[in-house]
Amino acid sequence: MKIELWSDFACPFCYIGKTKFDKALSKFKHKDEVELIYKAYQLNPAAPKTMTGSAVESFAKGHNVSVEQATKKFEMFVGAAKAVGLEYNYDIIQMTNSLDAHRIAKWARKYGREAEVTNRFMKAYFTDGLNIADHNTLIKLVTELGLDGEEAKKVLESGEFRNVVEDEINEGRQVGVRGVPFFVLNRKYGVSGAQEEEYFAQVLDQLWEEIHQIEEIKGLSKGHTCDDETCGI
Repeated sequence: MKIELWSDFACPFCYIGKTKFDKALSKFKHKDEVELIYKAYQLNPAAPKTMTGSAVESFAKGHNVSVEQATKKFEMFVGAAKAVGLEYNYDIIQMTNSLDAHRIAKWARKYGREAEVTNRFMKAYFTDGLNIADHNTLIKLVTELGLDGEEAKKVLESGEFRNVVEDEINEGRQVGVRGVPFFVLNRKYGVSGAQEEEYFAQVLDQLWEEIHQIEEIKGLSKGHTCDDETCGI
């Protein structure tokens, strides 16, 4: 089973949705046969590398809402995150550009570490209040995970993997991604949004059954068969 997940490190529901999916997948009895592929998406490709003002002011301006409305949105995000065991700290969050973070995640894929980097970058953004557009921050984070900081620095300075990120974003549009998180199952089904853990569990079970179900071809004459006790003519 192949599952592709389009998400952005700066998307509040991506972290929540991914957490719910991960919990469902951890309990899925065939989890070792599931290939989860992370795909890049940018909610705001024009976001700055350094935030000016407060997060609530930046959100209000970017979404053309009042500061009061933005504050209520933040409270909703915090509550939804807390329900799945995540901590969102909007008083220190740095609402900055996620492109370079996505490039580093694609670099980490070479070493089979994209899942770990994805988790760390989301926590860095929403919980730790770190600027994931800052190169020194990204290098520090991947070094903490045991990856080569000097190699990461070269990637960031060279612009390498930008084409991979852009290709994945364009690929997402082609398969119908209009918002994230968005899960594509075996390139046949799409699941949009931070669904409940139980829903993801049901989806995994149904997809597994569909893949492994063998159906008789209808409308043909019945051939001779043997069961456990006899062979009939």
